[in-house]
Amino acid sequence: MIRLAVDYEHPSRLWWESGGQELWDGLLSGLEDTSVVLDDDIAESWLAEASRVPGWDAGPEFAPHPIAARRIDGDDPDA
Repeated sequence: MIRLAVDYEHPSRLWWESGGQELWDGLLSGLEDTSVVLDDDIAESWLAEASRVPGWDAGPEFAPHPIAARRIDGDDPDA
């Protein structure tokens, strides 16, 4: 499982304004959450599509992408 979450330390709005917002909203299906947990295959497919939107790599080293991905396991209390 992979948790995708908005990375608020990513300062650029380019990705969001270039189609990333619609991509993120489509993933959440109308929910107003800032994170979602997905099966590996779905998350990896979504990340591949997200990386094609301009601005994906526009952040600093500590927050290179507007969406952060973190692998989780069943024992993770934040899952």
